[in-house]
Amino acid sequence: MEIRPVRPEDLDDLLDIDGTIESSEYLHLERAGEGLAVSWKLEQRTLREKRIAPNRLDGDQKFTLRQVVTGADEGLALLAEHESQKVALLLAQPQPQHGTLRLIDLRVDYGFRRQGLASAFLFHAITEAREKGFRAVTAETLTDNLPAARLLSKCGFDLAGVDTQRRSNHDLVKEAASLLWYVALD
Repeated sequence: MEIRPVRPEDLDDLLDIDGTIESSEYLHLERAGEGLAVSWKLEQRTLREKRIAPNRLDGDQKFTLRQVVTGADEGLALLAEHESQKVALLLAQPQPQHGTLRLIDLRVDYGFRRQGLASAFLFHAITEAREKGFRAVTAETLTDNLPAARLLSKCGFDLAGVDTQRRSNHDLVKEAASLLWYVALD
């Protein structure tokens, strides 16, 4: 297994990494109170049926990946290769206005999960952020992606906030609100 920076000739092959999300549970988000006295409660719950979602790179992620890999934008793009097969991808970009490195995407091919690749990528991103003098690494997951939330928590990220309208005005109703994660580097 080799972890290395993504090169321009790798870009088309990265779309073949199977980033399918599979989970029988989710994080239920409940709101209480009003105005400045609002509070949120997260509770792990079982889904009615197992969730299997394809989790493909969206247009913005593809564009950012291409910009980082070709050097048009700053960022970190790493891939893991096993016997010439691309099996994992990490994409992150600095947010100098906040002093942070923002994790944009982390995916491990379905057949190569549970081998420590995602953890290795996160620790590489954290190390890179420290070396560049950033104060934190940030990430975002959805409440219905419990495997990602577990990974971030295991790797030292703290849940820093909730956004119930980032994707639509009905995220909370759809049980797909955004969770904002943060690992401080100081």
